[in-house]
Amino acid sequence: MNPNQTNQQPDSDNPLLPIPVSDEQWQAVVDNDASYDGHFFYAVKTTGIFCRPSCKSRVPKRENIGFFENTKQALAANFRPCKRCKPTGQRMPDEEWIAFVTEYVDSHYEEKLTLEVLALLSHGTPYHLHRTFKKIKGMTPVDYIQHVRIEKARMLLTTLDDPVSQVGESVGLSNTPYFITLFKKKTGQTPEAYRRQQKQYLKEVFSNGI
Repeated sequence: MNPNQTNQQPDSDNPLLPIPVSDEQWQAVVDNDASYDGHFFYAVKTTGIFCRPSCKSRVPKRENIGFFENTKQALAANFRPCKRCKPTGQRMPDEEWIAFVTEYVDSHYEEKLTLEVLALLSHGTPYHLHRTFKKIKGMTPVDYIQHVRIEKARMLLTTLDDPVSQVGESVGLSNTPYFITLFKKKTGQTPEAYRRQQKQYLKEVFSNGI
């Protein structure tokens, strides 16, 4: 059976969408079967990355992947080549790789994020991601996660009256004592003190008609 064959065709209005994988292709991905390399490339819709069937990265959910016959199709559909299996034969530029990671953190900060999780999602190793991220961003991935969460918490504390525990949970820090400690470490104030200061500042601004 030709591994590129499938009963389903891409949407005619969206010719660049990956085609759903067949049972044979799915098994090749699950088995990391190198004999299928070059026959098709699978794309992960949730991460925007495409791989060889033999890629050793964590196997994604079947409903989240589709296939392309060649790398040109995948690139034309704006999928990025995997950092680990290098389907194009070339490494993804480090800047582009780290941009993907930072964008993911920016939009998923409320989820459970660790260096290991980000490495799996971006198809790299924790060590390489840590080193490359720090080289490009000047901080570690964990530091960046904390930075984003604290900035989001500052915004919520200023605009909402939710309890501190709920604010922490909203930004991915459900352990309230840890959230308070981290917030004070990063801002010099507890969440409650920061909220009071901001309310006083806004009160003065409006009372002065500024």
